[in-house]
Amino acid sequence: MTVDRPLPGPRPRSGPDRADRFLRNWLLWVSLGESVGFLVPALAQLTFAGSSSVLAPALIFAGAAEGTVLGWTQATVLRSRVPALNRRRWVGATAIAGAAAWFIGLLPAEWAEVWQRWPAAAQFTAGILLATVLLCALGFAQWFELRRHLRGAGWWILGSAAAWGAGLAVFFAVATPLWQPGQPGALILLIGVLAGMFMAVAMALVSGVVLHLLLRRKESPRQQP
Repeated sequence: MTVDRPLPGPRPRSGPDRADRFLRNWLLWVSLGESVGFLVPALAQLTFAGSSSVLAPALIFAGAAEGTVLGWTQATVLRSRVPALNRRRWVGATAIAGAAAWFIGLLPAEWAEVWQRWPAAAQFTAGILLATVLLCALGFAQWFELRRHLRGAGWWILGSAAAWGAGLAVFFAVATPLWQPGQPGALILLIGVLAGMFMAVAMALVSGVVLHLLLRRKESPRQQP
């Protein structure tokens, strides 16, 4: 007596393989998107450096452009795991948050004459508040779309803030020793772009791990009470 056995077919893609593929794609495309998007404010800084009245608005609009590019690459990768994600809402939220982040980041310089007269405790408190809002801006804006699809999406606000904190730390660690007084504008731009690329990789790595954890929670069966 013989028993017919089915021919071996292709193995289904396993969970770890899928997660690894997502992380690789996220790291590649989000790093690229932020690196390209960061070129816009970098060029705006170089172009309008001599005009203080135009520089701040130009950087805010450039921040919106940076957010648009970043949001598009993020949504493109994320839709591979969350097909119902609305790309338009995600990109729009990221663009608005990018402009807001640059606006917040410019406040200390624009209002330096005011806050420097404050007591040290008030300066420290205001600095902490501004830094918190700055780091949370993108994650908070994107949360409005992500909460439609992921359980515990509120953790993305903290995860995104951690990612941008890591990215900015890397940026200043790379750029600060290289920037020197009297350097030509082209060299300053080149250093900024180089530091921006390292920033993008650090941000993409941390945010990718956070999203992987949120997606794993989404795709795991709900626990019974």
